Amino acid sequence: MGHWLQRNIVEPGKLPLFLALASFVLTFVVTRSIVRLIRAGKGPFGNVKAGDLHIHHVVPGVVLTVIGGFGAVASSRYGFWPCVCAVVFGIGAGLVLDEFALILHLDDVYWTEAGRKSVEVVVVTASLVGLMLSGFSPLGVNDTTDQELQDRASVIVTIALNFLFALIALSKGKARTAIFGVIIPFIALIGSIRLAKPGSPWAKRFYRRRPRARARSRLRFYRHDRRWAGPSRKVQDWIGGKPDPEPARSLSERP
Repeated sequence: MGHWLQRNIVEPGKLPLFLALASFVLTFVVTRSIVRLIRAGKGPFGNVKAGDLHIHHVVPGVVLTVIGGFGAVASSRYGFWPCVCAVVFGIGAGLVLDEFALILHLDDVYWTEAGRKSVEVVVVTASLVGLMLSGFSPLGVNDTTDQELQDRASVIVTIALNFLFALIALSKGKARTAIFGVIIPFIALIGSIRLAKPGSPWAKRFYRRRPRARARSRLRFYRHDRRWAGPSRKVQDWIGGKPDPEPARSLSERP
């Protein structure tokens, strides 16, 4: 089966990456499905506990990620063992990133608004790995000619410029654009040229004495949020489940 995939579907040498991505996505889907069943009180599943301690699935995820990662580093690029390590690593990464928000906040925010970050990180990770699997190389140097490969200076300049564009996009508050821009330089360039988000480091530094730029930035992102916030939330709810409603706070608790 592995040889058939390698020969007919996956580019030679990329079978471990394909298996890691497939196991990562499948693990996330299965984990979310089970957790949603537990939340709804359906099925035979339940939380894993050691006494009164709730064992989150990020714990076995970390163990599997470590085993798969070190196993892959210690193995060659081809053969059966790298494929096994890739599957183990993908499963572990799926379990870990499904609770990314918990790690970020050091709190059980799985079914809160803050827990949406886990879904965002999983989607971005799967998209980036999928791009690499389909032929995109990091930093956009996958289409270099033989002459360009011999000229290391041009390759270094290309990498440096693309990294600079990605950093500018990141400073403008466009994290996803910056991340995808590392793989596709054109995206990083667009992100570095367009207006910064209000409250981003770039806006605070360069729009402080430019009221017109500040106003344009706020208006643009208000329109963007008004147009896309609703559909984005619906997609996230469909993928990861709808967060619990926040309890109403009394006047004394409000800032």
